[in-house]
Amino acid sequence: MIALSLAEIAEAIGGELRLAGTDTAGTVVDGTVDTDSRTMGPRSIFVAKPGAETDGHHFVGAAVDAGAALAIVEHAVDVEVSQIVVADAVVALGALAREVVRRVREKGDLKIVGITGSNGKTTTKNFLARILSDEGETVAPVKSFNNEVGAPVTMLRVTETTRFLVSEFGAAAPGSIAHLAGLVEPDVAVVLMVGMAHAGGFGGIEETAKAKSELVAAARATGTAVLNVDDARVAAMRDLAESRGMRVVGFGQSPVAEVRAQGIEVSASGTRCVIESAGRSIPLDLRVLGAHHITNALAAIAAAGVLGVSAEDAVARLETVEIAERWRMQPLGNERVRIINDAYNASPDSMAAALRTLAQITGPDERTVAVLGAMSELGESAGEEHDRIGLLAVRLNIRRIVVVGPEARRLYLSAVGEGSWDSEAVHLPDQDAAFEYLRSELRDGDRVLVKSSNSVGLRHLGDRLGELFS
Repeated sequence: MIALSLAEIAEAIGGELRLAGTDTAGTVVDGTVDTDSRTMGPRSIFVAKPGAETDGHHFVGAAVDAGAALAIVEHAVDVEVSQIVVADAVVALGALAREVVRRVREKGDLKIVGITGSNGKTTTKNFLARILSDEGETVAPVKSFNNEVGAPVTMLRVTETTRFLVSEFGAAAPGSIAHLAGLVEPDVAVVLMVGMAHAGGFGGIEETAKAKSELVAAARATGTAVLNVDDARVAAMRDLAESRGMRVVGFGQSPVAEVRAQGIEVSASGTRCVIESAGRSIPLDLRVLGAHHITNALAAIAAAGVLGVSAEDAVARLETVEIAERWRMQPLGNERVRIINDAYNASPDSMAAALRTLAQITGPDERTVAVLGAMSELGESAGEEHDRIGLLAVRLNIRRIVVVGPEARRLYLSAVGEGSWDSEAVHLPDQDAAFEYLRSELRDGDRVLVKSSNSVGLRHLGDRLGELFS
């Protein structure tokens, strides 16, 4: 974080400053800001966030032992450290992020990109950060830090020398993206897609679309909206962007896209296509598996272009990326048994894309094996969407469908009903049972996809299988 005095921080977050030791109102802090006491270092700020399972106030002492010089708390604690008492620690965290970004923007040439979408946010963030890092100091979230805590924590990593801030915005509820994006007012607003992910929490896909459009509404009116023109709900956000005076850049496979892909080819070694931009044709050889990641690459190339990076440079940098992120289409195993661990998250769209990729990269003498868990946060659509994935797996001729956990049983029943009989589809109660089954079932030539929502935890099963066949 940039250097700020205790008094400046207290004013920014509207809290009551209580000094300790030799501190004065002018004492300066400039270290890490986080809700995790384990990340503290010299002159850090610990935000004591109450939680469902534990209370950050219990860890103020540990944070101070690790180097924290200030605690932001909702009630004073009996620890020898200066404290700022606020009504809501998470709101205070956001307010501090807003102030820090404002100051950096005033003094420098900081450009901010906001990314949202039902799928692909983290991959696109990683792609764009890779492209921009060669242009100047770039701050981007660790993993999927895109909520009311993770997004501000990322914002607070900017300093006077930061040139680009790439923010990822998830939507926990209507208004979430508006709040988070409103903290920084991005110069570039990237909307990837509107899908069924989290639709249960919004009351349907149209409400999800409204939530995603909050990013366009919160961006700077002098900025640019980078929109997926292949998704009708995203493409419709052009009207909102143009009504605010924003420039619009479209990406996708449609002929109307300013940055588009043609000739997509998927193999076990990656994904190839030709990028068309400003009258130029640029071959892209992406090491990341899956045709759906071309959409994420297009978004990153388009956003980088808005910030002055040529498509040729953007493509060259993307070709150095080996995996999108751990547990996202991550290749494991060996030549005999290849494991694709894509179980960090799952929605109907990403589940379908992963299954299609599995089918595409498996040769005629190889066997497809899909290890599937439940998709969460689908609300009333959960049963229907699990049915759809079971049907798709059979229609793609996935040879072994291994369904794990009681929440995914309907997927298994759907596959059986579609004709996956005679042990082609099995239902197992948990990860341990699945591991034991797969250890004896997998054979040379198998290509294995592991896919589920994060809450199911099949990513750990994918890791175990990767180690088994390493």
